[in-house]
Amino acid sequence: MKVKVDRDTCIGCGVCASICPDVFEMDEEGKAKVLVEETDLECVKEAAESCPTGSIIIEE
Repeated sequence: MKVKVDRDTCIGCGVCASICPDVFEMDEEGKAKVLVEETDLECVKEAAESCPTGSIIIEE
């Protein structure tokens, strides 16, 4: 699956980075950044479901 973050809607809460640190981290602007664009880690789906703004986009 491919993973993206909509930086326009990301509020930088950090839940994605705490749930799935191998894929997400917070950048110098305080927004989520994708470290690995293609992955099959289950934590990506959990992070997407937990994102309060729905900013994580998963393309299967």
